[in-house]
Amino acid sequence: MDRDLKKFRNIGIAAHIDAGKTTVSERILYYTGKTHKVGEVHEGTAVMDHLPEEQERGITITSAATTCPWHLDGNPANEEYIINLIDTPGHVDFTVEVERSLRVLDGAVAVFDGREGVEAQSETVWRQASKYHVPRLCFINKMDKIGADFNFCVGTIRDRLGANPVPIQLPIGAAETFAGVIDLLAMKAYRWNEDSKGLEWGEIPIPDDHKAAAEQARAYMIEKASECDEQMMEKYLSDEPISNDEIKAALRKGTISLMINPVLCGSALKYKGVQLLLNAVVYYLPSPLDKPPIVGHDPRDKNKELVRRIDSNEPFCGIVFKIVSDQHGDLTYLRVYSGRLQSGARIINSTRDKKEIASRIWEMHAADRLPREFAEAGDIVGVVGFKYGLTGDTVCDPDHPVVLEKMEFPEPVISMSIEPKSANDKNKLGEALTTLRREDPTFRSNFDPETGQTIIHGMGELHLEIIANKLRRDLKVDVLVGKPKVAYKETITKKAEAQGKHVKQSGGRGQYGDCWIRIEPYKPVEGDDSEDTILFENEIKGGTIPKEYIPSVEYGCRQAGKSGVLGGFPVLNVKISLFDGSYHDVDSSQIAFEQAGILAMQAAIKKAGPVLLEPIMKLQVTTPVEFAGPVQGDISSRRAMIENTETRGNTQIIDATVPLASMFGYSTILRSLTQGRANYTMEPHSYAQVPNHVKDEVLASQK
Repeated sequence: MDRDLKKFRNIGIAAHIDAGKTTVSERILYYTGKTHKVGEVHEGTAVMDHLPEEQERGITITSAATTCPWHLDGNPANEEYIINLIDTPGHVDFTVEVERSLRVLDGAVAVFDGREGVEAQSETVWRQASKYHVPRLCFINKMDKIGADFNFCVGTIRDRLGANPVPIQLPIGAAETFAGVIDLLAMKAYRWNEDSKGLEWGEIPIPDDHKAAAEQARAYMIEKASECDEQMMEKYLSDEPISNDEIKAALRKGTISLMINPVLCGSALKYKGVQLLLNAVVYYLPSPLDKPPIVGHDPRDKNKELVRRIDSNEPFCGIVFKIVSDQHGDLTYLRVYSGRLQSGARIINSTRDKKEIASRIWEMHAADRLPREFAEAGDIVGVVGFKYGLTGDTVCDPDHPVVLEKMEFPEPVISMSIEPKSANDKNKLGEALTTLRREDPTFRSNFDPETGQTIIHGMGELHLEIIANKLRRDLKVDVLVGKPKVAYKETITKKAEAQGKHVKQSGGRGQYGDCWIRIEPYKPVEGDDSEDTILFENEIKGGTIPKEYIPSVEYGCRQAGKSGVLGGFPVLNVKISLFDGSYHDVDSSQIAFEQAGILAMQAAIKKAGPVLLEPIMKLQVTTPVEFAGPVQGDISSRRAMIENTETRGNTQIIDATVPLASMFGYSTILRSLTQGRANYTMEPHSYAQVPNHVKDEVLASQK
């Protein structure tokens, strides 16, 4: 018997760090009967934060997946829905976990702190969700917190995210007076019993002092819902009565088409509002069938579009979105988009043109797993047996190959040297780094032959710290760790031409490659998410260089671009035009033209006014007002540009852009300046030219 995909929801919980995502997830597990004991982040007992590192720090580092059943209103007599839930990290160093989860989800719950509203990382998460067209509900959490303000939070969602928030609930009170929630659709109020951990909850009359606000908010909700549905709009304009079912259908339509974002509220920590949030997930977020068919291309012809409907009877295809290594082999997380994958089936990784076997299929519950005979369209499962799959790869039926859209990942901005302590550790290190690279697409490593050290690259200090701990604790490789370093880049400031000529005569057949290139500054096109910031154009006319040697020149130029002329840093934002050259009928070869390309590129960069670039970070500091002066002074001393300051109650929020090189060890300084009461977030913003006095220091330190 076919299952009803309309009753499935693949959702993620995403937000700024400390907005309460994992606490919301833990309550969902408890109320859906998936766990029988409430996990708490602050006690290190959260099911979804199952890594030792996560429990110690009280933060989420890797996204965790689980499947749970939900009966509307928590009543077993009501219809059952299946919710595949992914809890994602909030810390910017682990932004890849959010990115890859959003790529495979149908909907998301964006959680906001009831006092802070939209914070720096909320914007990043929101942008990522928009990129993958993921419909979102907003849940304003921590309504019991001192300073919580529902209307302020809704305002920040509108103003800072450019979203269209539509409250479908109102809180009864705020901070210590927060008592429950008013449902604007049913026009009923609800209260939860904390002693029963929120399992006992029920209807109460709407308090008299909230009735006017509720009526006004309901009118606004109906107006916004009518904008999403033409028939309802006609009724609304004609003042005809509109039923709750019609409002609900219009809100669902508007949410799925990304026109609106329904806003709910509660306090997950105090067990309030989570059941209604689960109802809203069912009512307003899409099932797999509400999403358009997935579009890919033929692996043999990139221009040939192939469509896969979300249907178990279609040929199988799915996307790998996460890999976790353990002692039994890699566990590959897979979102199945079409068809059915049987346990033990032979399939193909169409991205890499490799054969794979799905030896075993598991339904995931954080660190635990339940065996499955098969997985079908709409499922999110773990698979054991894949050997070649990497994050973003497409796996499919060998007779119906298709390649789905790949994921793009940000470049690392920070690096650190590591050295194995013993010969035994040296042997294990290479294998361990390969394992980490498979798990984490934003992690890179390379060996520096000059120093004999291995250099690891990541998204931030915390990211590298976690990786070093993982090497020691999980992969049992003892390493000595160096200080973090900034990932500088180089670019050019003007146009230049240069010749690259590689001629060698050593008896017998020689080598001959000769090319002329022009290089000039180039800005990648807005909206182009690819990391390719070197553009190569062939302007050869009249066959002065035969066609078969042109890719070799390009390869040579790109190789030279990986280590510029100032400090050996990669070169960014350069357009290369190959416009002339010469060849020899006998002595020319691909290798000779490769060498010519390297020589031409190196000579051209030297002439083109090379400059050093450094990563600039977007910084947001939240500090009590009484420390704002010293904090601002300290930020300014770090070559920062303060862009905005905003006072909310007794708190000041400072937005700035600051060079990453100035921010090492900042958390310790900030704590000492503010008696430990301030916090900050930082994420990559752009690259900018390094001032001359700093450039000299950087280049001197490279020698």
